[in-house]
Amino acid sequence: MREYIALTKPRITWLILMSTGVGYFFGLKHPWDGRADWLLLLNTLVGTGLIASGTAALNQWYERKADALMRRTAGRPIPSGQLTAARALWFGAALAMAGFLELYFGVNPLTGLLGAITLGSYLFLYTPLKQRSHLSTVIGALPGAVPPLMGYAASYGSLTGEAWALFAILFVWQFPHFLAIAWMYRDDYARAGIRMLPVVEPDGMSTSRQIVLYASTLIPVSLFPALLGMSGKIYLIGSLALGFWFLYTGVRVAFERTNVRARQVLLASVIYLPVIYGLMVFDRPSL
Repeated sequence: MREYIALTKPRITWLILMSTGVGYFFGLKHPWDGRADWLLLLNTLVGTGLIASGTAALNQWYERKADALMRRTAGRPIPSGQLTAARALWFGAALAMAGFLELYFGVNPLTGLLGAITLGSYLFLYTPLKQRSHLSTVIGALPGAVPPLMGYAASYGSLTGEAWALFAILFVWQFPHFLAIAWMYRDDYARAGIRMLPVVEPDGMSTSRQIVLYASTLIPVSLFPALLGMSGKIYLIGSLALGFWFLYTGVRVAFERTNVRARQVLLASVIYLPVIYGLMVFDRPSL
């Protein structure tokens, strides 16, 4: 069972469910009146968790040969021989199908469709493109930012500007997060033939510039919830403080292109997302 759980990448799934839950909360018309549909929320989180876990398992099945070449992934269930590729394939397909059915029939068709689009674009566009172009990260960031749309669609029934504001924050946030990872593990990626930006341009100048660019872009993008009335002044001040701190860690990478500085960007990104979500939810107006 431990190997099957490892296939689902629980830490990533947790971040996905957090983003979905925030989207669901902002899709509620009156979130503070105690009339939330808890069964609908449960169906949303279960369905999203299943389809995200299935996607992760299918991704590991697809990339099993590349994973075997990288030190940080060689211990995963398939390349290490703890699970056969066939079992991982059927397990991932079953989870993904169960998640889609749960979302489509237990929540609403729009949420199910968004889940299916996420799975399809991640597996059939982003994953194969990783060995062809460093622009794969742009493609991968699109399905990566869909979870808040799924949560919003589940509670509201359609997508509005508020939903797309949540999408935009998560979309931009992913770039400094994944570029930091790509820099730290550039040798591993090169060994597996995965064309991340630090592999294509080993000096790291382009990588550090893009980290600074996207961290800078995240500051105005993070203001969308305040401008749309989704959250108030506490969120506004907090998002600016978080954004400039995140940018500061990125600027340090630009001057010192080392694994230590990249790890600090990664740590900042992991702290940034739940904190900004927390501020957003805490400071949502009651009316």
